[in-house]
Amino acid sequence: MQVMRKSLFAASAAMAAVVLVAGGSASAGAAGDGARVAEGAEGVGAGAEEEARARTGMAEADLAHHGHASLWGDRLAVWLESGNSGPAEVADATVRLTFSVELAGDVELPSGCLRGGDRVVLCRTGTLRAGIGGSGIPLDLKLAGSPAETVVGVTTVWSGGTVDRNRGNDDHTVLVPATGDGYIF
Repeated sequence: MQVMRKSLFAASAAMAAVVLVAGGSASAGAAGDGARVAEGAEGVGAGAEEEARARTGMAEADLAHHGHASLWGDRLAVWLESGNSGPAEVADATVRLTFSVELAGDVELPSGCLRGGDRVVLCRTGTLRAGIGGSGIPLDLKLAGSPAETVVGVTTVWSGGTVDRNRGNDDHTVLVPATGDGYIF
């Protein structure tokens, strides 16, 4: 999955470069100075970050959390991947995962995660550079019982001192029936 995302990201970046250069050739006149357009595009992220900081006093970042959850018996597996579309880098962020059923008392969590209650796990994302996907967090959770389904909630609770105006891609709720299948968020 990580390799596929990196491939898609690389393909998207290549497509954006082609569009920038092609657009620059058409708008730059007969000389076709696409380099000038690409050169001007390098400062776009920095300018957007400065503009956001001037408006709010805080850097702006667009965090996103995606992944999948699977439930079978008394086990719930969650794969969480966080990313940042920018323009600013996020030094660290905290994601809250909530569950409609209680976790067992002896749940082992990966490094960087801790329990926030009977039905809550908090995980740190680590550094999220703008435009680069973060690393995934695998959670293999034991539940207090064997439910027919559970609801998993995923949301950012701390974004490293940045402001995020697009909360739609970092706030998810997914129903996970006990089928053993992966349900994507």
